[in-house]
Amino acid sequence: MGFPDDPDASGPTVVSTATLEAITSWFPELSLEEVRRRFRTNLEIDDVPAFWEDQLFGEAGQLVPFQIGDVVLNGSNPCQRCVVPTRDSLKGDRYPNFQKTFITKRQGTLPEWAVPQRFNHFFKLTVNTQVAASEAGKTIKLGDEVKLSSTFSLPGSI
Repeated sequence: MGFPDDPDASGPTVVSTATLEAITSWFPELSLEEVRRRFRTNLEIDDVPAFWEDQLFGEAGQLVPFQIGDVVLNGSNPCQRCVVPTRDSLKGDRYPNFQKTFITKRQGTLPEWAVPQRFNHFFKLTVNTQVAASEAGKTIKLGDEVKLSSTFSLPGSI
C-alpha cells in the first residue's frame, strides 16, 4: 500500500521500457540495466512508446485512473528525482553532467500528451501513483494487461 518517497502518492512508480531505452541512448556509457538501477522504478510497462507514462498524470490535483490486471491505480504526478540517478549504482561514482544532460534531453523529448505545467523543472521521470484502500492485497503479475481510461489509446503490458 505504500512507498515512502511521496506521501501524497505512495503507490508504485511507473515507467515504460522504451523510456528507459531512450535514456540509455542519452548516456552511451550506461547499460539499460544500469539505467534501471539508477531510477529504481517499481513497474515497467512494455510495448508502448517512450514517455508513454507521461499521460498517467494530468493537471495538479487531478488523478488519472488506469488498471494493471485487476488492480486500479491512480496516476498522480511526475516523480522528482534525487541525486541517486546521477551516481553509479554499484560504486557510487558521480556521472559528470548527468543532471544537466538529462534535463536538456527530457525537456526536448516531452511528448505532446504530457501536461507541461507539471514540470517546474525537467529532472523528473516516472509517474507516482495512488492506490485506493479497495485495491490493497491485490496482486500485479508479469504479463498483466494495462488498461487506460477511454481518454487514452496506448495500451501496454507489465
